Amino acid sequence: MLFLTACAASDLTGPGANPFAPSGVARGQDSVDGLIVGHRLMAAGEYELALKSYLRSAGDHGLTVDVLSAIGSANIHLGRLGQAEKMLRRATDKDETFVPAWNNLGVVLMETGNYGEAARVFQVAFALDNGNSDEIRENLRLALAKIENPAYEEGNTYNFALVRRGAGDFQLLSSI
Repeated sequence: MLFLTACAASDLTGPGANPFAPSGVARGQDSVDGLIVGHRLMAAGEYELALKSYLRSAGDHGLTVDVLSAIGSANIHLGRLGQAEKMLRRATDKDETFVPAWNNLGVVLMETGNYGEAARVFQVAFALDNGNSDEIRENLRLALAKIENPAYEEGNTYNFALVRRGAGDFQLLSSI
């Protein structure tokens, strides 16, 4: 038995018809926010794709503190600490009250062995957060311990995770 499929008549043959898919990216009110897509990709562990989404979002929104901090966070997960530090410093320069950028910057400084500056940065983040974050408090405690004894090791390793808090807010948290 032979099965045939038929296509309904379409405008593919009319004047001005184009049989190819539309080119370009549709932008407008219905387009998806690149920050949201990036946050979801970060949660899925797709850091390179998240970074690309954040960079596209920079084209749409400009280099806002949210975008700069998100790019920095993605770079942390990709092990690109130098690039992460540059983006996070730009984010803290742009908005001196953005707690996630301060905390993430402190994480980068800890990873690069700059314990004194990391402690200062965690103090700023802790103060801006009004002491509400146990994770920032723990990051500060660890930085201060490293200043007193650079060889200090607790025996536990810290895992850092990016957590979204509301629309456009995210924070890099540590867990034991």
